[in-house]
Amino acid sequence: MINKDPLAANFQLIKDVFRNKIVLVTGHTGFKGSWLSLWLTELGANVIGYALAPFTEPNLFKVLKLDKRITSIISDIRDVKALKDVFREYRPQFVFHMAAQALVRDSYANPRYTYETNIMGTVNVFEAARSTDSVRIVLNITSDKCYENKEWIWGYRESDPLGGYDPYSSSKGCAEIITTAYRKSYFDSQKYNEYKISLSSVRAGNVIGGGDWAKDRLVPDCIRALSNDQEIKIRSPEAIRPWQHVLEPLSGYLLLAAKMYKDSQKYAGAWNFGPREEDGISVKDLVKGIIKYWGKGNWQDISQKSSNPLHESQYLKLDCSKARQILGWKPVWEINKALEHTVGWYRKFYSNSTEMGSYTEMQIKEYMKEMTGHD
Repeated sequence: MINKDPLAANFQLIKDVFRNKIVLVTGHTGFKGSWLSLWLTELGANVIGYALAPFTEPNLFKVLKLDKRITSIISDIRDVKALKDVFREYRPQFVFHMAAQALVRDSYANPRYTYETNIMGTVNVFEAARSTDSVRIVLNITSDKCYENKEWIWGYRESDPLGGYDPYSSSKGCAEIITTAYRKSYFDSQKYNEYKISLSSVRAGNVIGGGDWAKDRLVPDCIRALSNDQEIKIRSPEAIRPWQHVLEPLSGYLLLAAKMYKDSQKYAGAWNFGPREEDGISVKDLVKGIIKYWGKGNWQDISQKSSNPLHESQYLKLDCSKARQILGWKPVWEINKALEHTVGWYRKFYSNSTEMGSYTEMQIKEYMKEMTGHD
């Protein structure tokens, strides 16, 4: 019996396209970059990573021993010469640009570094791609925070105004504008036969999953507290975010890149990849879910105790109608399953497991099985 599920057909396309391809991932030592690099190796791709050394200890890159599975180059995205040399040597066909200063609170402390990395780093990637004739597909991974947040109760669409209150958010808005400018100026999909490169930008919600230890990020903060039998302290318990397991947007990125490879004119552009509407829950509800799957713990609201609170949006949601209707993409794991897999990963890690690579692969395979309906 033929499986006519469009998700299954989409994933078959992903497997067919990426097998034996050379894929460059900037930011491969980060949380999302490590998950993507591992998934790509599972698909049979030859992965080249370009990033700074991991900035937390522990970190997912080392936990997964990715340096044994991919070609890992430790260098700065701001160094355009080094970046071009890597493009020239390894000749990638696909580029996933994830390298970024990705923390809002750090952007307040280091605005210059944030803008240099997130804006000029993006320009450097595009210039390196433009000078390398092997490159066919470039995805610039930005953020849902690139939108001008009006605290709407409905989701932001790809055509809504860009903006950003803080240095991080505004840097991602700028990166989106730069992406559009390069697409129109150098990578025009209507002139693909001339330029040979298809360019898109992708915007995801708040991703969760095993292996994130970044500071001032909700899930890692919760796990640090729980693993040390401490009370969880949260700043904005009523804030609503588009929570999703990290594999959800990554599946969207892979599907988009695969479809761009087949039809650059139809699929080049800006895309949202967020959770189901009902999975956009409050910070306090997410924390309660984490405690539930951990098995014990308590939390405390410290929103009134901060002497210098930074601006934080209270409501943020993505409209993913475009990805659903045009790509045939949709989320696979609802919020409780996302939390179960996330907390389960950390519980496995803190049980002193030495098998986190195989355990992470198992989660990817489980996701693929539910996505396709078969192994």
